[in-house]
Amino acid sequence: MQQEGFFITVEGVEGAGKSTNIKVIEEFLSEKNIDYVVTREPGGTLLAEKIRDLLLSHHEEEMEVTTELLLIFAARAQHLNTTIKPKLAEGKWVLCDRFTDATYAYQGAGRGCDSQLIGQLESLVQGSLRPDLTVVFDLDPRIGLARASQRGQLDRIESQNLEFFQRVRQAYQNIASRESARFCVIDSSKTRENVSVILRDALQDKIKEYLNEQ
Repeated sequence: MQQEGFFITVEGVEGAGKSTNIKVIEEFLSEKNIDYVVTREPGGTLLAEKIRDLLLSHHEEEMEVTTELLLIFAARAQHLNTTIKPKLAEGKWVLCDRFTDATYAYQGAGRGCDSQLIGQLESLVQGSLRPDLTVVFDLDPRIGLARASQRGQLDRIESQNLEFFQRVRQAYQNIASRESARFCVIDSSKTRENVSVILRDALQDKIKEYLNEQ
């Protein structure tokens, strides 16, 4: 019987270093000869990427919170059934830049969406599928937003105010506290080298746990 794949998600506020550290995770998995794919949310498929453009672009008409939430889960449904589930079924590891924890943090805590509604959509779209490991890069939003602004023009989500991102950060911390077995929270205010070492150590521990369970 083929071994099921392993699902890793990466989370954090803007400017927390997700992109940089996803490369570190990729290097780690390659060194371990683990067959993996990298994807992102919203997006990850041709159709879901078009929804991503809708979500992140600035519009003359203000996007309603419920519209934003439903678009995110529409993209997620396409992504899950087109990419994530098939790859996991093949025994591949899936490394995803953001997933449903981001929805609880951004649309839930940030926008004020009812978490029960998010939970209902989560069950509808995902069934029982949840990440095996979620890495959160934790950073003061003031620092994160300053970093993000250096990358160029901010998208519609990045353009929210500081209080919005403070709520997002707190939500990530709360979720990680409740589901500590799944989460690895890393202080990304440290140097890039220090974060890389901590991340690699955490991955090594999690992989040992996973392999011991097989």
